[in-house]
Amino acid sequence: MSQQFTQEQQDQLLFMMLIQQHQQIAKMGLGQEKNPSTGEVEKDLKAAKFSIDTLHVLQKYTKGNLTDELSEYLEKTVKELRVGYQEAAQDEGPAANGTDATQNPDS
Repeated sequence: MSQQFTQEQQDQLLFMMLIQQHQQIAKMGLGQEKNPSTGEVEKDLKAAKFSIDTLHVLQKYTKGNLTDELSEYLEKTVKELRVGYQEAAQDEGPAANGTDATQNPDS
């Protein structure tokens, strides 16, 4: 038996996959996951910040337009990544100044 998804379900799945892609990029940049291409941990706070900021923009512009489940998933993901970024930036010391993805201008 073939499972059929409604267009809305397909859209929600694609949106969740988009969140997960940026989450994975951010985690690799934070040194929390290995780069699947190299098998190495490669810390890149600028790439992590870009992905976190992108998720924040998605959160901002989709506010009120997502299901509760997707909205909560996106919010949780952004919060977790911001905490991870803050920890990684502290480990980097002064070199990470000016790249604070932990700020939330909408809070």
